[in-house]
Amino acid sequence: MIPDDRLYTAQHEWLKVEDGEAVLGITDFAQQELGDVVFVELPAPGQEFAAGSEVGAIESVKAVAEIYTPVAGSIEAVNEGLEDAPELVNEDPYGEGWLVRLRLDEEDTRDDLMTAAAYEAQLAG
Repeated sequence: MIPDDRLYTAQHEWLKVEDGEAVLGITDFAQQELGDVVFVELPAPGQEFAAGSEVGAIESVKAVAEIYTPVAGSIEAVNEGLEDAPELVNEDPYGEGWLVRLRLDEEDTRDDLMTAAAYEAQLAG
């Protein structure tokens, strides 16, 4: 099931926005397509990114996928748990498998994001 408390990109990332911060992760569909995740490369806290910028990469047994932020902001925190347990991205992509937390620069950059229903429709498409 696709959680309806967040927004989604066409590239299968999710964004949960609360109080001027956003948590970024990849969707269940994305982790299934990647297969077993073996390594996650994330930026250092404090780095700033424009909307659409690459913020890291996820390496699986099948491929390496870049992670992009759909919003502009600075990295507040990274999921340090992924360093020792990258498989959390597979096991709990909407929870413990989150990637980074950003302090939002421009909230209006969320206009291009999809609701859960729209994302589900894209997958069914």
